[in-house]
Amino acid sequence: MKPFPSAVRKSLLTAHVTFSLGWLGAVGAFLALAVTGLSTADAETARAAYVAMDVVGWAVIVPLGAATLISGVVQSFGTVWGLFRHYWVIAKLLITTLALVLLLVHMQPVGHLADAAARAALEGGELQGLRVQLVADAGAAIAALLTAAGLSVFKPRGVTRYGLRRRRMERASL
Repeated sequence: MKPFPSAVRKSLLTAHVTFSLGWLGAVGAFLALAVTGLSTADAETARAAYVAMDVVGWAVIVPLGAATLISGVVQSFGTVWGLFRHYWVIAKLLITTLALVLLLVHMQPVGHLADAAARAALEGGELQGLRVQLVADAGAAIAALLTAAGLSVFKPRGVTRYGLRRRRMERASL
């Protein structure tokens, strides 16, 4: 496939980077809310944090994650990197897809905790395991998103068999 024109490629790259950074920032806010909910002694602050986490998750994090995945795939079709030519692109695709799937699964316990918090103040250790899990999951998500960002910057060497075949075909057609 022929690369996209420069203006289209740069626009897609801008969108992809914006969605990715937004996703990372929103997960950072989610982590801050999770830590606040876990560590605060004020029941009302904890309630507000858990209700806000559900809203931030569904209204911001999930859409940005989906937009990141879609924009990355679309962008790959118009660049020399391709979607399946280089191992670092495949790794980013897998990280992003897995992160999005885990996010969707993760949002169910977030909703459960938000519903419990909205009904009544969480007392002491109530749902403590779930509250700790939310902090750990958000931290893991940040690590995964930073890994994907690092792959984009450093682009480790390694061409797939498909990439080698495509390279040979392109050279033969010149």
